[in-house]
Amino acid sequence: MTAIPVPAARHRPQISILSDADLVPLAKMGDEPAIRTIVQRHNQRLFRTARAIIRNDAEAEDVVQAAYVKAFTNLATFRGDAQLSTWLTRITLNEALGRVRARKNTTGLEEIDMQTMAPGGEVLQFPSSLSATDPETELARSQARHLLENAVDELPDDFRAVFVLRDIEGMSTDEAASYLGIRPETAKTRLHRARKMMRQSIEKQLSGAFSALFPFDGARCAFMADRVIAALRHKTYDSS
Repeated sequence: MTAIPVPAARHRPQISILSDADLVPLAKMGDEPAIRTIVQRHNQRLFRTARAIIRNDAEAEDVVQAAYVKAFTNLATFRGDAQLSTWLTRITLNEALGRVRARKNTTGLEEIDMQTMAPGGEVLQFPSSLSATDPETELARSQARHLLENAVDELPDDFRAVFVLRDIEGMSTDEAASYLGIRPETAKTRLHRARKMMRQSIEKQLSGAFSALFPFDGARCAFMADRVIAALRHKTYDSS
């Protein structure tokens, strides 16, 4: 009986440390670990991009999945002229925007874009992603995150897309404009208006909450009264 030759296992570097440029040829051959690594590496950006357009977590996940399927099905057309992240983000944007166009008419924000740019436009700082050290800190961060997410959701579609790409994903204005297929000047105007709307939305949600800041009541207040009385008694005793 003739033994069937078994090819020696070829050395393969740890898949997770490979660059996108190295992963693409493997993914083109249907290499599942390479595909899985690409998906895990770009999930957050693509989900945030889809979520900015769709405003629904479940549907945004569907958009990302559809975008990945479309991308890997047509991976042979990817020539490497742009970064893989750029290519995937554009596919995701097109998928999300296509769904929006299919369910409603465009809102026609070009007229708003041409209005006078609002003053201000400071970058909004999002809560740190560092792990919380205690349940109260985690609760506070969760509440702040929900407040910010609600404010983002209230932005008009085109403003929200620019805001997410620019201020959450950290792209430059030129990069965000390129992704969205608009002029940098238009992206800058939308970004300034989005930031102003965000501030207004947050101020509205917090309206009336400032009176509750730095509470000094209940047992804490009673304890201070006890301390004052004790100090007065001590002062009276010393002077007698």
